[in-house]
Amino acid sequence: MIDILDRLSALLAKCLTALAGILLVTMVALACANMISRAVWVPIQGTFELMGFMGAVVAAFSLAFAQRQRSHVAVGILLSRFPRSVRRAAEAGTSLASCAFFALAGVETWKWAAFLVETGEVSETLTIIFHPFVYASALGCLALTFVLAVDALKTLTSETVE
Repeated sequence: MIDILDRLSALLAKCLTALAGILLVTMVALACANMISRAVWVPIQGTFELMGFMGAVVAAFSLAFAQRQRSHVAVGILLSRFPRSVRRAAEAGTSLASCAFFALAGVETWKWAAFLVETGEVSETLTIIFHPFVYASALGCLALTFVLAVDALKTLTSETVE
């Protein structure tokens, strides 16, 4: 069962990272187009706004992949001196605490997006709906929650701790 969950978390992380990559390329293209447009005529309206929205989604969609790859900063100097059981408990506890935090962040962000839909709020410059970007950010947090939960399960059920 854990192997299935692990493969599912890997697939989810890869899909979200691919979408983040597409958005990042879009951001670069938009920035370049804006620079050229500014030099030739006038800047593209709303570039700053769109870059902010897409940047938030790129960051959120990259979280799960970064966790799976262990691309984050980890301080293990102190823990490496403790017995395996203490290291395992610390690893599982960290994963579970992080899981709870990002679950809360994801749920609250999702609620905020629902509120934006309800109120019909639009962006300031382009006057476009921006709740899809907020929903996407919530999805990134919830995907990280899933990856962290799988990590905790793997840590609690494995024989070795890294």
